[in-house]
Amino acid sequence: MKKALHTNHAHPREDMDCRRRPREVCRKGIYMKITRPIRAVLFDMDGVMVDSEFVYMKYLLEFAKEKNPAVTMEDITPMVGRSRQDSWTVMERAVNNGETWETLIKEWAERDIYSRIDYRKIFRPEMKTTVQELKRRGYTVALVSSTGPKLISRIVEEVGMRPEFDLIVSGKQFKQSKPNPEIYHYTADTLGIREDECFVVEDSTVGIEAAYRAGMSIAGLKDDRFGFDQSKADYHIDSISDILRYL
Repeated sequence: MKKALHTNHAHPREDMDCRRRPREVCRKGIYMKITRPIRAVLFDMDGVMVDSEFVYMKYLLEFAKEKNPAVTMEDITPMVGRSRQDSWTVMERAVNNGETWETLIKEWAERDIYSRIDYRKIFRPEMKTTVQELKRRGYTVALVSSTGPKLISRIVEEVGMRPEFDLIVSGKQFKQSKPNPEIYHYTADTLGIREDECFVVEDSTVGIEAAYRAGMSIAGLKDDRFGFDQSKADYHIDSISDILRYL
């Protein structure tokens, strides 16, 4: 795993308006190759490489209902894809019992639910073959996740993906993670590749927003369980391997 350098400074292009970039379209099952030059493919982890979000959310809903039985899945769904503080601020508002997000996350940490999860069972097997094919075609491949570095390290090791990535970046390196685009600007800079030469695979609303604001091409991995808004994605895919049709 290549170590990404720590930074606490906002990227100078953080507020770059990229909404005028050309959008590629897929019509009636006809897959249209992307026309801009792409040099790097960047993958989200939770919800993309591993189907972990549904597992996490079931545990989180149980936790929230212990605090406030009226909490619904819809109340906590906005936690998905966000940084630690942003996620748990959503939980704080949802349970609305006077506890701060810091107190809630300490209680949650004591449960250590991550140690109960076998990530090999929720790993998407097409991820490895897709990444290997991308590497064969000459693309640089990175993993870009809001998750903390220790858990990322454990997961990539457990599912056998550590050697496949040229760079692994954690949102915990930054003051703000997704939907702030800094994590994607930083990844492009570290790889020495322009943002418009990057192709991102995301699933969540905040992940897609971060890549969109960074000016990158985006494939949204379909998931109807959380009500994600994927309208800013250039492509919508049913499987990770679908991206090979565009690249």
